[in-house]
Amino acid sequence: MSEKHPQQLETALVHAGRSKRYTQGSVNSVIQRASSLVFDTVEAKKHATRNRAKGELFYGRRGTLTHFSLQDAMCELEGGAGCALFPCGAAAVANSILAFVEQGDHILVTNTAYEPTQDFCSKILAKMGITTGWFDPLIGADIAALVQPNTRVVFLESPGSITMEVHDVPAIVAAVRSVAPDAIIMMDNTWAAGVLFKALEFGIDISIQAATKYLIGHSDGMIGTAVSNARCWDQLRENAYLMGQMVDADTAYMTSRGLRTLSVRLRQHHESSLRIAGWLAKHPQVERVNHPALPGSKGHAFWQRDFTGSSGLFSFVLKKRLNDAELAAYLDNFSLFSMAYSWGGFESLILPNQPEQLAAIRPQGEVDFSGTLIRLHVGLENVDDLIADLAAGFERIA
Repeated sequence: MSEKHPQQLETALVHAGRSKRYTQGSVNSVIQRASSLVFDTVEAKKHATRNRAKGELFYGRRGTLTHFSLQDAMCELEGGAGCALFPCGAAAVANSILAFVEQGDHILVTNTAYEPTQDFCSKILAKMGITTGWFDPLIGADIAALVQPNTRVVFLESPGSITMEVHDVPAIVAAVRSVAPDAIIMMDNTWAAGVLFKALEFGIDISIQAATKYLIGHSDGMIGTAVSNARCWDQLRENAYLMGQMVDADTAYMTSRGLRTLSVRLRQHHESSLRIAGWLAKHPQVERVNHPALPGSKGHAFWQRDFTGSSGLFSFVLKKRLNDAELAAYLDNFSLFSMAYSWGGFESLILPNQPEQLAAIRPQGEVDFSGTLIRLHVGLENVDDLIADLAAGFERIA
């Protein structure tokens, strides 16, 4: 028998989750829509019940072949023992945390986390008697001083939402493990699509994604994933099941299909966003560019050490704070950049944040700029056309 060589990312993305059990003679995994799954014999029912957590067809909420195909693919790509599926990224974050906390617990969360993650902690967990402490994204090993005896979860997001700071993940993980070896370390790994940063290889217990973004890749579906190591998988799986978390078979299929082109899409997002970031960095109206792959961006050295590429999402800060009229003139007249929440699709998007707005969603953190911040998602359009669209925007506010 010939030795099986480790697959490169491009190959793994094309073939992950495509066993014959799931494809049944076709190229793609089958779409199996089902609530009830029929047992031919009493013994078959008993077998399915005993193995319902091990990929046996049992009941629609446990999953069908379509779901199992995606879950297997995600485990192969991220190196996990299991993958839980959720109806969106926010549900993946909330339910992953809920699976490991109880009244009286304490959690630590980066203060640059996605705003709904922060709101979940401050508005939902607080009502359950679970307290949240916030830490600076560049805290590194000093996080050990914030760990309390009842700290159960440490939640990372790298790069940080909007301002794009990159954690020193190895330092954070080592520090947390030294004082709280049983704490569960989770990370929102959406920016890296779970493949540009292999979170579990860095000691993270659970890697979470809004698969709505790069995995779906076409802005036409919503789904969340949480890939867990063996230590946490049973508890995450059963708690997610008990809380009724699932996705429909068609969305699971669309996510699997999105994986097949993820590598080439990410490569283009990387190349285009870096070129635009470099152009912006030299623009006289720009104070700074927050792109992890750009020297000078906060945590760039950690990105360079730990990541294998970048995606299309980054931000930049203008030298002045735009007033309402200027902001409208700037944003209302782009030809290619659309104003919309989310990101990760084939299209380019743009959203503004005033410094005071960001300060309001940075618990115990400071905003160190005074100009308007603009967040871009650089899509798959021709990069020269995108630069021309941005250049016209600068002319409107010159």
